[in-house]
Amino acid sequence: MGTLGNVGKALGIAGGVAVAGLAYAHVETKHFRVRRVTVPVLPPGQRPIRVLHISDLHLTPSQRTKQAWVRSLAALEPDLVINTGDNFGHTQALAPLLDVLGQLMDVPGAFVMGSNDYYAPTFKNPARYLLPDARVQREDKVPLPTESLTKAFTEAGWLDLDNSRGLVELRDGRTVGLVGMDDPHLDRDVMPEPGRVPGEEDAVLRLGVVHAPYQRVLNQLTADGVDAIIAGHTHGGQLCLPFYGALVTNCDLDRTRASGLHGWPGARPDREGGEGSTWLHVSAGAGTSPYTQVRFACRPEATLMTLTATP
Repeated sequence: MGTLGNVGKALGIAGGVAVAGLAYAHVETKHFRVRRVTVPVLPPGQRPIRVLHISDLHLTPSQRTKQAWVRSLAALEPDLVINTGDNFGHTQALAPLLDVLGQLMDVPGAFVMGSNDYYAPTFKNPARYLLPDARVQREDKVPLPTESLTKAFTEAGWLDLDNSRGLVELRDGRTVGLVGMDDPHLDRDVMPEPGRVPGEEDAVLRLGVVHAPYQRVLNQLTADGVDAIIAGHTHGGQLCLPFYGALVTNCDLDRTRASGLHGWPGARPDREGGEGSTWLHVSAGAGTSPYTQVRFACRPEATLMTLTATP
């Protein structure tokens, strides 16, 4: 009886720890932060450019704390906004989404779509994320107001980069060349035809933009000669282990690049082994699926990237 009692006590403690861990993981979804990184990628002599990277909001109408935080990002006064998709977390999220992004949409910007900009989220077993391919093919997908979101973004002046190239003019008159692809997680990605858009020869740099950082897409953008690639989708792993990091990335990107500033395909360009690499920034995103509202050791975020001149 003593042994059984000890086992029962141990199981009770383990259960209590698990419950406490889940409770904290839910609370962490509201601990928003702004990650700040410096990327020495501009030509010598250029003034810095502040790029706000937002991704994976998964916004729902009831998320008041998240809505207030997204509104507050306008105070960062970025020169350029890059939105890498998965804005929706609910079929009725369009109005609150446009409300919280309102001031940021006054800033020059560009965007691509993610899977959760096309179809409403559905429940799936979280254990599927441990599989090589966690995607679920369903016939009962609920469409989202994608066209209305695209219309609002483009009418505000943001550039639609879904399988497209273009230029964005900053408020100081400098231009940035961009190339992007539609969501690879839905196999909607098509690399735009090679070439430059008129005026791109005067751009201070070129950025590649995509929602899900699948290796095939990163390789294509790198071969296109972009100076940096910006992506989201991974949620930074969403559940991370201290001293280990992300368990999964929900794509074929290695888990060591689940979030933050890296190089592709090698080390960062400013480190040994980074010769020939392109800068890669992957956002951990600001949201979760409404069916898995937990994060652990992976706070929700947006990133303020300060692009500076190379030494």
